[in-house]
Amino acid sequence: MPRKHLDCRRTPNVAGCTLTMSGEEDELLRAAVAHTVDVHGHTDDPALRDALRAGLRDEPVADTEPGAFVQLIEFSTDRIDEVERLTDEWAAEIGADRRARWGVLAADRDHAGTYLEIVEFPDAEQARANSENPATARFADRLRGLCDAEPRFVNLDVRATSTFTPSAVPQGTAPA
Repeated sequence: MPRKHLDCRRTPNVAGCTLTMSGEEDELLRAAVAHTVDVHGHTDDPALRDALRAGLRDEPVADTEPGAFVQLIEFSTDRIDEVERLTDEWAAEIGADRRARWGVLAADRDHAGTYLEIVEFPDAEQARANSENPATARFADRLRGLCDAEPRFVNLDVRATSTFTPSAVPQGTAPA
């Protein structure tokens, strides 16, 4: 079950609150109710709980920090559904030995049939251990069979990260 988050910046509030909370849905809802009553002056009632529950979002995926390791995999295929099933099978097979913290699969809008998968590891050693796992080797071999050409792997050491929050852009303007 994905963690949920709630961000006061997404709802106009007279308190000027910028608090963001995250956790499992039930514990987050309890904390959000207490916060909303205490800081925002609302009354704890079913309507408040329904509104808060409707505002819950899946916690953002990327929480990468300097020192982490990111692998970018670029590949072309007309069998993306099979690739996605293969990824699910790999995750089930590797189980608790998986070292990857998160991944994003994206379709290249400018090049039909081209995809990028971005996978984050705590560090290069964890990525190496993941790659050396027999389940990962089987995954890579099977992935090659689903691709139109050899996938391209780019190995990246994270030097710095930046956060671009909604509050950083004034209302009615677009980022430069």
